[in-house]
Amino acid sequence: MNKEAMKAPEELTTAEAKAELKRLAKEIAHHDKLYYQKDAPEISDAEYDALVRRNRAIEGLFPSLIRSDSPTTRVGAEPAAGFGKVKHLHPMLSLDNAFDREDVADFIGRIRRFLGRKDDGEIELNVEPKIDGLSANLRYEDGTLTIGATRGDGAVGEDITANLKHVAGIPHKLKDPHPPKLIEIRGEVYFPHDAFFTLNKEREKAGEPVFANPRNAAAGSVRQLDPNITRSRPLKFFAYAMGATEGWRNEPKLHSEAIEQLRTWGFAVNPEICVAKTLDDALEFYDEMTKKRADLNYDIDGVVYKVNNIAMQNRLGFVGRAPRWAIAHKFPAEQAVTTLNAIAIQVGRTGALTPVAKLEPITVGGVVVSNATLHNEDEIERKDVRIGDKVIVQRAGDVIPQIVGVVDADRKNRGPKYKFPDRCPVCGSHAVREEGEAVRRCTGGLICPAQAMETLRHFVSRGAFDIEGLGSKHIESFYTDGLIKTPVDIFKLHHRRGELEEREGWGKSSVSNLLNAIEARRTVPLDRFIYALGIRQVGEVTAKLLARHYHTLKDWRHAMLAATKDRETPEYQDLVNIDQIGESVANDILDFFDEKPNVEVLDALAKEVTVDEVQAPRAADSPVAGKTVVFTGALSKMTRDEAKARAELLGAKVASSVSKKTDYVIVGEDAGSKAAKAQELGVKMLSEDAWLELIGG
Repeated sequence: MNKEAMKAPEELTTAEAKAELKRLAKEIAHHDKLYYQKDAPEISDAEYDALVRRNRAIEGLFPSLIRSDSPTTRVGAEPAAGFGKVKHLHPMLSLDNAFDREDVADFIGRIRRFLGRKDDGEIELNVEPKIDGLSANLRYEDGTLTIGATRGDGAVGEDITANLKHVAGIPHKLKDPHPPKLIEIRGEVYFPHDAFFTLNKEREKAGEPVFANPRNAAAGSVRQLDPNITRSRPLKFFAYAMGATEGWRNEPKLHSEAIEQLRTWGFAVNPEICVAKTLDDALEFYDEMTKKRADLNYDIDGVVYKVNNIAMQNRLGFVGRAPRWAIAHKFPAEQAVTTLNAIAIQVGRTGALTPVAKLEPITVGGVVVSNATLHNEDEIERKDVRIGDKVIVQRAGDVIPQIVGVVDADRKNRGPKYKFPDRCPVCGSHAVREEGEAVRRCTGGLICPAQAMETLRHFVSRGAFDIEGLGSKHIESFYTDGLIKTPVDIFKLHHRRGELEEREGWGKSSVSNLLNAIEARRTVPLDRFIYALGIRQVGEVTAKLLARHYHTLKDWRHAMLAATKDRETPEYQDLVNIDQIGESVANDILDFFDEKPNVEVLDALAKEVTVDEVQAPRAADSPVAGKTVVFTGALSKMTRDEAKARAELLGAKVASSVSKKTDYVIVGEDAGSKAAKAQELGVKMLSEDAWLELIGG
């Protein structure tokens, strides 16, 4: 039996690491959606952080296996329906986490290495409490608040302008006779503790459900379609950063100066923010906040460290979904003991059998929890979790915990070891675990209702075709009654209008609304089309990469079918050379095209919908936008990491090997085989100085 869940990351084989990264990507994406989009997290911060830490550790040891849908490349989740969508001028990215002194020291070390700083001089940090609320982005034009939005997926958020105008600490107009022409202000909406407890008492007295915690109360209050509900609740706001700016005369050089400017403009700013000259100063602030945490009138779940020098921030830039110049130092988790009543098995879209712990409800840190994922059968075996056990459950910030361990493992008359099912609980098909996989999967495929329905649910989800009104219950009902079996059937429902109108709970108006919503999605961008197909490992990020590379459905389909015939074809090499794709993802894509029924569904869909061409984004006025570049040898003006990051920011594609499709090879000192290959192929080679001159210094 494979034991990768029992192993430390450094003990995993390549196959085991690949399998676990697949599982982690899917699981973390699921929890991101629940947290950011539905304000209904299903696991604790501690459990979530543990998943991300393990994912990052495995990626660090197996960089060639980093997936295009890796959690390190994502932020949050797509905006929910019901609100208009707002594109942030600068993305609202998430923060990496630190959990001890060594993690923070490593953070400083990474900054030094990226910038090529070999001296031991201190890097000054701006330090502040990490507020546990709802992130918001405010856009001011000529000093007046014009748009307010949630973080959303980091690129696009929900328009909640009318609601944010009722939040204390957010000025409608900046106190400045000469404000910037345009500026984005970032901060956190929170619910003060005293007001939260008062609100819950009032709701309880009125027979209404109470909020689980202040964070959920804040999110639920500000994401209301009726602004009067927001106005009735005493929400507050702390500003902590700036985004895009335009037409600003005196931009600050230090983050601490920016904070003071926010205060001057009329924003509420956390009074605990300060500057740490040394690492010891920063950690001392963390220790102080740990002690003061219980006495604050708002929730915090850690401390944030930011490089204070803004020019240095700009040089450091971002990696994946997080800035290199900031990190969150999280507080320890809270624990409690309860009984494991049962283990339920859920079947997902790809046939994965996921065990879920059903707990005797218990309050942990003021929140009632009753469920926890057990990940897979190895996790159950490693912890020797049995039904009826008293288990230690843990949470750090929100709701449902992780099971840390069993407290009564030596008791007499303990229940039998849990036997993971070898058959699907939904369709009865064999559930098998392939070599190198951490997950057991149902082999039923399309005959398994759970997989078929999950595929249909995925197809209509917001990141895919986003068909409003075709929710989970309707999918299940329509599938059970034979109205839809594949995604193609959704676009043929107009032929069955009469049957739909006769269904219980439906009428002419509701059927018309559904059919109109379907018709509105007969035109879809290529990236959404690809994502909707439900190919393993192809998340929204990977789908966008594929769409930007191939541009049209016709070209993508042709290239994939050609690549399935022979892994030595130029089409296959082109696929695996796409940045962030690699062989693992490529093979899952080609496995999809190897199955004739999948191609038939794709072609049938193409007859029902119009798939729009997707163009690759190009940086404005960049001479290297769309160009493929390779760096080789030692650079002297900047580190290799910084050079790559800057090239990508300008719209270039950074490749790891030289081919006929390479546009430029940037040659540093002691260049090796890549320079020789470039010369052999006649690829243009540039010195570091020539490269910098080309991109503008």
